Amino acid sequence: MAKLAFDYFIKKIRIKAPVKTVYESWCTSGGLESWFLKKAIFFRNAKELKPDELAKAGDRYTWQWHNWEPTESCEILEANGKDWLLFSFGGNSKVSVKLEQLDNSTLVILKQFDMPTDERTILEVHIGCSNGWTFWLTNLKAKLEYDIVLNEKEFDISGDPLAGWEFANI
Repeated sequence: MAKLAFDYFIKKIRIKAPVKTVYESWCTSGGLESWFLKKAIFFRNAKELKPDELAKAGDRYTWQWHNWEPTESCEILEANGKDWLLFSFGGNSKVSVKLEQLDNSTLVILKQFDMPTDERTILEVHIGCSNGWTFWLTNLKAKLEYDIVLNEKEFDISGDPLAGWEFANI
């Protein structure tokens, strides 16, 4: 068994959808807004990409969540156009998304890594993001398999300072 550590975590989920569909859900603003984000904007050479245009290495992004005040502005570090994505995220960390065809499903392997291991980062990034990605991967599965989303869009819970920690479907 691989050793568990606080400088990274891995989350996996199988989704009954083609690799191409899952990849487009991660690498286009339209795809991300269907299951994950309130607003996703990708930029290439300071020009905004179209909602169905695949992000590539070197593109920048700005992401805004439902019911979560902060925005994330970082960079796509690698993207092969079919089954691999690597982006900077959450300050100093990185997230990779690897897709593998497995029987009649796509195995999604998400790894967030290069995280500092001080107490604050362990709490806010390792635990917070690990919980968050567990939910968001489940939400992606729900969207692609059943065309439903589980995250809270109807009620504004952003005024609750612990919403991100206490609500299962922020």
